[in-house]
Amino acid sequence: MPTFFLVLSTLFFISCSGVNKSSNDAEKTEKQTVHISSVKELKQLLDDLNYTSASLRSGNAEVPRLYFSKIGDDWKNTADTISVHDKKSIFFRLLTPLVLMSNEEIQKEREQLQKAAKESPFVKKLALKYKVLKNSDTEVDEALFAELKKRVDIIPVSLALAQGAEESGWATSRFSSKGNALFGQWDFSGKGMQPKDQRRGLGNYGLARFDTPLDSVKAYMLNLNTGFAYEKLRTLRQQLRKENKQVTGWELAKTLDRY
Repeated sequence: MPTFFLVLSTLFFISCSGVNKSSNDAEKTEKQTVHISSVKELKQLLDDLNYTSASLRSGNAEVPRLYFSKIGDDWKNTADTISVHDKKSIFFRLLTPLVLMSNEEIQKEREQLQKAAKESPFVKKLALKYKVLKNSDTEVDEALFAELKKRVDIIPVSLALAQGAEESGWATSRFSSKGNALFGQWDFSGKGMQPKDQRRGLGNYGLARFDTPLDSVKAYMLNLNTGFAYEKLRTLRQQLRKENKQVTGWELAKTLDRY
């Protein structure tokens, strides 16, 4: 089955290209391009891929590798003209592949981490990424190694979808169209997008902007996996894993009182 990378343009969804990996997961790919200019055409594409709510509920479908590189300025207007059901369905079906791609990357890191020695360059690089180390001059000891393993873990798809919908208004917010921002992450660098009602007592912050929606998803997951405010989420997730219990978005959401 072909997989498609969708570009959400200023007009609507256009210029869709895709990649198929061979059965041995080699880098050799087959690229395709699809042009979409309306909700009707998008829904037809999703139907052709058997990527429907009904097929997912029945367990007879796989999530294709859909990718869109920009949230268009006109998506809000388009979203206002279609039913709430269609707006939510489109949002969920386009964001889900990005969440799965981001989790795939984390899962690969996690699997490699389980096999790595704490003295390895890979572990140090990962420790810096996940903010276990502040600088490369510090060595990863047993305590830091254990903390790193706690942080490098996936985020439930349902949690990411719910927070993305809540924080971005189904990708209709000004921050979504101007900066591909789906999760309302703050930015204190001075380069963020300024909210209209900034809470001055919290500092000169803005909303982080991203090159693509996928970058926004990756940053959101890294934020949950590193931020001090989300320590309870990571602790609960680790506890559930140790008890061989399912890690669900419903359970982890209860820890996000500071998001």
